[in-house]
Amino acid sequence: MHPDVGKLLHLQERDQRITDLRDEIASLPVQIAAIEKTLDGHLKKLDADKAILAANQRDRKKLDLDVQSHQQKISKLKDQMLGAKTNEQYRAFQKEIEYCETGIRKSEDRTLELMEEAELLTANVKAAELSLAEEKKVVEGRKKEAGARSAADQAELARANAERAALVASLPAGLVSIYVRLHKRMSGGQVVAIVSEDTCGACHMTIRPQHMADLRLSPEVLTCENCRRILYVEPQPVDVPQQMSE
Repeated sequence: MHPDVGKLLHLQERDQRITDLRDEIASLPVQIAAIEKTLDGHLKKLDADKAILAANQRDRKKLDLDVQSHQQKISKLKDQMLGAKTNEQYRAFQKEIEYCETGIRKSEDRTLELMEEAELLTANVKAAELSLAEEKKVVEGRKKEAGARSAADQAELARANAERAALVASLPAGLVSIYVRLHKRMSGGQVVAIVSEDTCGACHMTIRPQHMADLRLSPEVLTCENCRRILYVEPQPVDVPQQMSE
C-alpha cells in the first residue's frame, strides 16, 4: 500500500469520526428539548386537572350555599305558613316550600356527583404529581448526562480535528485536494476503497487486469476507473513455511 494511501485511510476515518461527533453534539440539545417538551405537556395536563378540581370545589361550595339558602327560605316560609288566613295562602306557601325542597335535592344530588368526580380527580392529581417528581429527576439526570457527553464529544472533536490537520499537513497538497473534492460528493464520505478479488470495494465494479497490475506495482496513487475513488490493494500474505521449504 502506498504510504500516502495509508494516511488517507486514517484521514477518512478521522473525517467520519468528526462527522459522527458533530452529529451527536447537534442531536443532544434536540433530544433534551424533546424530553422537556414531553415533561411540559405533562405539567400542562396536571395544571388542567388541578384547574378542573378547583372548579369542582367551587361548584360544590356554590351548591352548599344554594342548599343553605333554600333551607333558610323554607324556615321563613314555614313561619309565614303559620299565619296563613286562607287555604289558598297555605297551599301557596306549601308549594313554595316544595319547590325549595326540590332545589335542595337537586343540589345534593349534584354535590354527590361532584364529590365522586373530585375523588377521581384528586387521585389523578396526586398520581401525576408523584410521576412528575420522578420524571423531573430523570430529565435533570438526562440533562447532566447530555452535558457531560457534549463536553466529552467537544474534547474528542478537538483532538480529532488536530489529528486531521496533522494528517493533511503530511500529505501532498494535490492529493489532499483530490480527497476533499471526492469527500464532498461521495456517498457516506468514502473516498478510499479497498480492492477485493479484483473488484472495487465501493462501486463493486470489476477492475481491468492491467489496472490491477498498476495498482500492485505503480508508485503512484491510483483511482477506480468507474467511481474515481482512490484504491488500494492489501499486500499478499507471505507463506513463510512454503518459502522455507523452497
